[in-house]
Amino acid sequence: MALLGHLAADNITQRLARGELPLRVGPYVYNIQTNLPVVAAGIATLYGDFPLADRSEFVDYDVALQSRGIWKRIQGKAEFLFDKKSPFDTIPAGQSYAFLEWGMNWCVSLHANEYLKLHAAAVAKGDAAIIMPGIPGAGKSTLCAALGLSGWRILSDEHAMIVPNTTEIVPLCRPVSLKNESIAVIKSFSRHAIFGPVSKETHKGIVVHMKADMHRDSQDAKRLKARAMIFPRYAKDQPQRLSQRRRTDSFILSAYHSFNYSLLCEAGFDAMQVLIDNVDCYDLVYSDLDWAVQALDDLPHVQTKL
Repeated sequence: MALLGHLAADNITQRLARGELPLRVGPYVYNIQTNLPVVAAGIATLYGDFPLADRSEFVDYDVALQSRGIWKRIQGKAEFLFDKKSPFDTIPAGQSYAFLEWGMNWCVSLHANEYLKLHAAAVAKGDAAIIMPGIPGAGKSTLCAALGLSGWRILSDEHAMIVPNTTEIVPLCRPVSLKNESIAVIKSFSRHAIFGPVSKETHKGIVVHMKADMHRDSQDAKRLKARAMIFPRYAKDQPQRLSQRRRTDSFILSAYHSFNYSLLCEAGFDAMQVLIDNVDCYDLVYSDLDWAVQALDDLPHVQTKL
């Protein structure tokens, strides 16, 4: 199996410029094209251990982050392309790596409706998987990054993809998006974190992505069963706690955090009901990452399912 990291840096840049870099990411193949050096450098750093699909294989998402035309180059503008078309406004070229990752998320958010999709991180220890939904700013990505740096396997930072009417999670491991204060927090948490390009002055502030495939099984496509659902919330001035929450409330909040619950209609309701009926649900309020990681390490679901 060919890996991106086995290619020389100049070879990666050339293949990206030609649009001949088919990356296998979970169940999908992304073919990526770019003429921006910062994007090429980010891909080499964060996807170096990802497998390359054969050129004859079907491409699910053909994406590009390009600076096209003399005027855009002069202005320092770039645009995201999907199937050679631009669905968004141009952005400053300095934000281009973050925009590529957001565009790759958008592809799955909009198109992959064979699964029930939650806006959630998903992590695993042994064969025990945990789903962690959270609104922006709740601290789910920070906690996901810390868990990945503490021996857990990151299944996804953005999409928990559930096979309908099961508790099975489909791995979709990609870099973890960290913003603003979270960047320094993770740098302090572990010296082993690997970061891609920094994107400044985005609509979310400063954004940097952390390499997520740090586990020996990171590229394993086998589905894992969710054992618990954790709703994390960073709260600096509140007592730290991990406490069970009602399934009915968890159903409502999970539906709120779903990308396609309403789109799937009755099938979405049934899929969510099966999921919530078969996992234990918890609230996690934390201010200290070491405490939060230990709290999840101590969950009986994790201890008994290894």
